[in-house]
Amino acid sequence: MTVTPARPEDRMPLPTSAGRGVSEWARTHLFRTWYDTLLTLMFGVAFAGATVALIRFVGAADFTILRRNLALFMVGRFPRDQLWRPAVALILVGVFIGVMAAMTVGSAIAKAAESGIPMTRSTPWAVLRRFWPLVAVAAFILTLTRTIGPAVTVLATLGAGVGVFMAAARIPWRLLRRGWLLLLALLAVIYLVLAGGGVNWNGWGGLHLNLFLTVAGILFAFPLGLLLALGRRSSLPVVRWLSVSYIELIRGVPLITLLLLGAFALGFFLPAALSPGQVIRVLIAITLFEAAYIAEVVRGGLQSVPEGQVEAAQSVGMPPWKTMRLVVLPQALRNTIPAMVGQFISLYKDTSLVTVVGMFDVLRVSTAVNSQPDFLAKGLESVTLPFAALLFWVGSYVMSREARRLEKRLGVGER
Repeated sequence: MTVTPARPEDRMPLPTSAGRGVSEWARTHLFRTWYDTLLTLMFGVAFAGATVALIRFVGAADFTILRRNLALFMVGRFPRDQLWRPAVALILVGVFIGVMAAMTVGSAIAKAAESGIPMTRSTPWAVLRRFWPLVAVAAFILTLTRTIGPAVTVLATLGAGVGVFMAAARIPWRLLRRGWLLLLALLAVIYLVLAGGGVNWNGWGGLHLNLFLTVAGILFAFPLGLLLALGRRSSLPVVRWLSVSYIELIRGVPLITLLLLGAFALGFFLPAALSPGQVIRVLIAITLFEAAYIAEVVRGGLQSVPEGQVEAAQSVGMPPWKTMRLVVLPQALRNTIPAMVGQFISLYKDTSLVTVVGMFDVLRVSTAVNSQPDFLAKGLESVTLPFAALLFWVGSYVMSREARRLEKRLGVGER
């Protein structure tokens, strides 16, 4: 007996969710059972109430204090005739990030092509859509404060980054590996802000100061934390003991204590000829603090790599340092992305603690502007503090969202 296979057009189509309407989706996800319905109604009423309250607050609040002090929120006491420096530097940072993204995506596409896996680049609209919080904040600043400069700077930064990213798609990624464009952009940023008649870091403030401490803290703390994590797993007792002692000591001390030590006591441990400024002292304290936590995050990632990976590398004659660099570390760092990004977000928010050592960051600005004669005793903290919170939330959300995309691309948590 011969069985004739069914033709594709004769087979019953599998049910899909593409044709389901909004009502079917709502019945499945919001009103499936009686308690789902109750929870949906409760949260719906709460969300509607919060939305109405927010609309009333925005409509009744006086945003004059933000309009007059927006530059103070962004760059602190930076000279107003030099504001073009941080604006152009921010745009160069956008170009820098665009080139970095082009290098990363270009490398991934090249490797995928070698494996026979088709991979395409994102469209400009898809890239911009990922940064909608920045666009929303720019629109908020433009609408409520009627100040064009900061909004244009943010949009120009996004446009420059996306434009460079899409333009670099036509350049072979191997040419971008040389990195001379990145070095040129970094030197240009330093020159624009510091040199050539610019402003020293002791004059920095506002959101500019918070972002600098976050980025610089990550750049300096990550390699130090990586070395501490490797030292804690070292077979040399002295190296392991020193690493463990440092990590446990620093993790047992609050960050605010290290900030006070860095601001007021660091000079006692340095030569008289070497007297760093306040920003550098705070940056040293932040770096030492974050390195201890990053070391523990990396140590957890190292422990997640199966021993079989190391044994396989050893079986082919790979030396220990090469095994760690090519086999263990890539897998360990990939597994630590969620915890690592959480630590970076925590660092971004912890930079607000520098206000206790007299630094004029965005949080201190949000409280200091209420002491101005025109706004004294008017209770405008309900306007300035939420604005500062919005700035912190946007940075944290963008980092979290990009980390989730990276996790999905690398398959973190999947087998």
